[in-house]
Amino acid sequence: MTSTKQVSHRYPERRRTSAPQPRSLTEEGELSTVRYRPEGLDNLVQQTNFSKKELQVLYRGFKNECPSGVVNEDTFKSIYSHFFPQGDSSMYAHFLFEAFDTHNNGLVSFEDFAVSLSIILKGSITDKLNWAFNLYDLNKDGCITREEMTDIMHSIYNMMGKHTYPSMRDSAPKEHVDRFFQKMDKNKDGVVTIEEFLETCQKDENIMHSMHLFDNVI
Repeated sequence: MTSTKQVSHRYPERRRTSAPQPRSLTEEGELSTVRYRPEGLDNLVQQTNFSKKELQVLYRGFKNECPSGVVNEDTFKSIYSHFFPQGDSSMYAHFLFEAFDTHNNGLVSFEDFAVSLSIILKGSITDKLNWAFNLYDLNKDGCITREEMTDIMHSIYNMMGKHTYPSMRDSAPKEHVDRFFQKMDKNKDGVVTIEEFLETCQKDENIMHSMHLFDNVI
C-alpha cells in the first residue's frame, strides 16, 4: 500500500497595515493645512443678533486674519496685541480666548467668534453681564474669587493702565478688586456668585455704565 505524503504549501503572511490615523490639530504645521467651513449663515442668523449681511462681512474679515477658518490661542494673542501696541495684552487675551473657546478645544471657530461678539455688541444687558461673569470666572466653577478678579485687573492694567492719562497708580488693580467685592459680595463669604453679580450690576448705574468701558476693551 502506497502512502501519500501531504505537502502543505505555506504562503508568506501578509503584513497587516493599520489605517492611517488622522493627525492631531496640534501637530506642527497642521493648522496651516486645515480648512474649516462654518455652518450655514442662516443658522448663525438664528443664533446671533447679526443680519446675514453683517455675518458675511464678519466672515470675510475672520478669514482674512485666519485663512484656516479657526484660530488658536497664539494667533489670537498676536492679533489682539495689534490693538494695544504700547502694552502687554497677552494675559488679558488669554482670558478672552478662553471665554470665546466655548468648546474648550483650544480653537475658536467663526461660530464661536460670531456668537460671543453678538452678545458683546448686541446682546441684552443680562446676556452681556452673564458673558462678563463667565470671563471673570476663570476656572468656570460658578463664582468669582478675589484671586480671579485680581488676575483680571492686573491683565487689564498691563494692557492699558500704564498708558492711560492720568496714569493709573500701581495700587489701582487691588483698589478696584476691593471695591468690586465690597459691592458684589453681599453675604461676605469671599466669593461672588452669578446671582450677586447680576443683582448688584443691574441696580448700580456706575457699574452699568462701566459695561460700555468693557465693550471698548473688547
